[in-house]
Amino acid sequence: MPEAPALVASHGRATLLTPDGEVLTLTGSHIAEALGEYAPPLLVHAPATARRLDLPRFLDALDLLELFAFALPARHAPPTPRGLALVLGLPPPEDDEAAAALLPEIASRLLRALADEASAPFGRDAAAMAAQLAQAADWPWVPSVLAALGQPDARPSRDAFKPWRRLPEWEETAPPPPPASFEVTGADARRRLAEMLGTGAEQRPQQADFASAAAGAFAPREAEGAPHMVLAEAGTGTGKTLGYIAPASLWAERNGAPVWLSTYTRNLQRQIDQELMQLFPDPEERRARVAVRKGRENYLCLLNLDEALGQYGLRQMALPLALVARWAGATRDGDITGGDFPGWIGELFPPGTLYGLGDRRGECIRSACQHYKKCFVEHSIRRARTARLVVANHALVMVQAALGGGEDGKPTRYVFDEGHHLFDAADGAFSAALSGVEAAELRRWLLGAEGGRSRAKGLRARISELAGDIPELLEPMEAALHAARCLPGGGWYGRLTDGSPPPEGATTEAFLRAARQQILARAPDDDGIYTLEVDLHPVTEEVAETGAELARALRALEQPLTLLRDRLAAKLETPEGEDEPEVGERIRLETAMRGIERRALMPLAAWRGMLGQLDAPAREAGTRPLMVDWLQLDRRDGRDVDAGLHRHWLDPTIPFAQTVAAPAHGLLVTSATLTDAAKRDDPEAAWHEAEARSGALHLPLPAIRAALPSPFDYASNTRTYVVTDVDARQPGPVASAMQQLFLASGGGGLGLFTAIRRLREVQSRIGQALEARGIPLYAQHVDAMDNATLVDIFRAEENSCLLGTDAMRDGVDVPGRALRLLVFDRVPWPRRTILQRERRLHLSGGDPQGYDDTHARHKLRQAFGRLIRRADDRGVFVLLDRACPSRILAGLPGGVTPQRVSLAQAVAGTRELLGG
Repeated sequence: MPEAPALVASHGRATLLTPDGEVLTLTGSHIAEALGEYAPPLLVHAPATARRLDLPRFLDALDLLELFAFALPARHAPPTPRGLALVLGLPPPEDDEAAAALLPEIASRLLRALADEASAPFGRDAAAMAAQLAQAADWPWVPSVLAALGQPDARPSRDAFKPWRRLPEWEETAPPPPPASFEVTGADARRRLAEMLGTGAEQRPQQADFASAAAGAFAPREAEGAPHMVLAEAGTGTGKTLGYIAPASLWAERNGAPVWLSTYTRNLQRQIDQELMQLFPDPEERRARVAVRKGRENYLCLLNLDEALGQYGLRQMALPLALVARWAGATRDGDITGGDFPGWIGELFPPGTLYGLGDRRGECIRSACQHYKKCFVEHSIRRARTARLVVANHALVMVQAALGGGEDGKPTRYVFDEGHHLFDAADGAFSAALSGVEAAELRRWLLGAEGGRSRAKGLRARISELAGDIPELLEPMEAALHAARCLPGGGWYGRLTDGSPPPEGATTEAFLRAARQQILARAPDDDGIYTLEVDLHPVTEEVAETGAELARALRALEQPLTLLRDRLAAKLETPEGEDEPEVGERIRLETAMRGIERRALMPLAAWRGMLGQLDAPAREAGTRPLMVDWLQLDRRDGRDVDAGLHRHWLDPTIPFAQTVAAPAHGLLVTSATLTDAAKRDDPEAAWHEAEARSGALHLPLPAIRAALPSPFDYASNTRTYVVTDVDARQPGPVASAMQQLFLASGGGGLGLFTAIRRLREVQSRIGQALEARGIPLYAQHVDAMDNATLVDIFRAEENSCLLGTDAMRDGVDVPGRALRLLVFDRVPWPRRTILQRERRLHLSGGDPQGYDDTHARHKLRQAFGRLIRRADDRGVFVLLDRACPSRILAGLPGGVTPQRVSLAQAVAGTRELLGG
């Protein structure tokens, strides 16, 4: 390994271990001066290090994360010196000086691990790939890698970048038989749970009761459209994951069909997959019995990787493609947005470097692809067909149902974990937006790259690959491609704001410009920073005229696309006496039809329906709409980036009930926060709200209700404070309060904000001071890391603190001391939007303020549930908003007694409970 200084960064302060063993602590301009005297440094996460030291991006540092990804592909590690040490079995460092001293040993361990894995399938090409990287990227780790592999003179090979050479092919199987209808009783579920836990397991009566209640979702259905729905609220610590896996796995075994276990976040998908190890401890059996399913865009597309390798000669592309290729040869399932792909790999390179490696734009050509038989998506689809348990997410389940079953068919049994998110998931899945971004994306799908560097093929090339040269397709295709020029072309977002005229025939751009003008004219408050919304009606004359013209243009695009789809369908019909199309040809034709239908015709129909409302009479005040339409101007960092017309269901559980729930035979919806705990004295009202937000009110059978309390002793193990002498409107007092609380807890603090700007201001004020006291501070929207990476670091660095927006709350699952303090800057009231206005008016049962209160109570209760994850956890919950009404705090778990105290008292109480 080359002689290099070891560098560890805090905010504005560097610890540098020189090659001769001297330790330097540097600040300000001295950091860059000292680094200039030595060879490129040895460090962990070069972009984050540069950001923390306010330095330009490192171009040739020895980043240990690059070596980790190369040496141990498809392995997770928090991207810090401590995180790497824990994964490699080294003593974790206690401070920056110890971390700097440990970096050379981490490098040595990784190089030895690389040598040990050289005989694995993914390891056989390591030397050839490294030699190729020496030529293409001048990667500084190449000499050390080749020395560790014992091949200093290895010959470079482009084939080393092609992982599909060693990937297995999937095999087609016969269609599964229809499922049987054997019941799973509560007693059956209890027995299965006991078998899963084993004889020496901790006895949790609530968990067995939960499993018994969950079994109600697995009873045979008595009438079409009338599924058995069980709403089960299980307090934190109940053990609900294994509790529902017990009846679900038993039903799947008895009836020969899969149960879909759906969750809202990727983190919980991974957690459920890990818990299934108790049911299927043998890896091969687990692979056969359990499938993890996500949307197609989440998987590595081998064809996109193949085409991207044409750029590997570019210095900035060679290394990221090499690391992806190494991972692709070792991955379990090809999931590039979670699973075993370390999220920090994408952070090591310029933004967007890896963006195009998934099928994010609906361009898959299925069986016409040369990698079809090795495709990760096709592997996962086929495993799901034969699996007993399919771990999915709410978005995929709803999109597949809206498409009539999609690629996976229609399951008959579902478990929806994190069921309190069903309303929000349905809201996203069953909505539509006629915006510049969406319309430009459709143009790109139809016309291709239009001279840019993108690899997008466009409809003509895609149909040619799938269906070949079919003369009768030529006329409608050319008509559709000509009509597609009504959609926004390159540079549309600049023309939207700078006043330059759109190209001839760009009717979408004309409508967007008119929509933007209506928004700016009617927005009640415009600070030039945040996204704006206004009601659609009454529309301006220009919006009405350009909207009508756009509707005609979209109809002119829809007609030839419909004809094109129909002519493809006709090729599947076999006239009497002629041979049927071969299987491969049929798949390609169906793929072409499905792409046109889903990627073009469905959004076009939705957009035309929305535009049809422009000349409809304005709704009278107070009348309840089925849909809510509005105009929106999106902004990012104070710049206008998009405009459009948006449509959401007033009650999105209606389409959820119609497309997902009603066709199923049984559903379990579970969460720790299904009901409003503030309504403990009125259980009927509490459950009515849960039924309303889960779609149960739109089904013929009443939902089965079950409630299991948390076994945790919140009264003894938690403290809850509302601080009364801090002005939560000012960043200075909030920053001072958070700093004092984080110091009192000794770290392990999560600060949640309702606005990004306040988060950044607080971080800038307290970062250096905390790190000077040995408490690393990480922050969403500040550090060069995504949310999942930040949470991984927070979990590994027990004394670190993390700042995030309220949206980060759902991704934090951190048991133990790593999360022992949670601080909200303000009450998380719902955002004031047009959609929220209509819902609080029409879905609140006549109590709009109560609707807002319930929203805020749910957010606080869900956050509180993240604080205590085990019986021996201790935690402090602090709200810095002295204006918080007592009724909002009534939703916290039983046994919690909020106290209104001064900041000094909150700090003292935190120190007393947590010993910081």
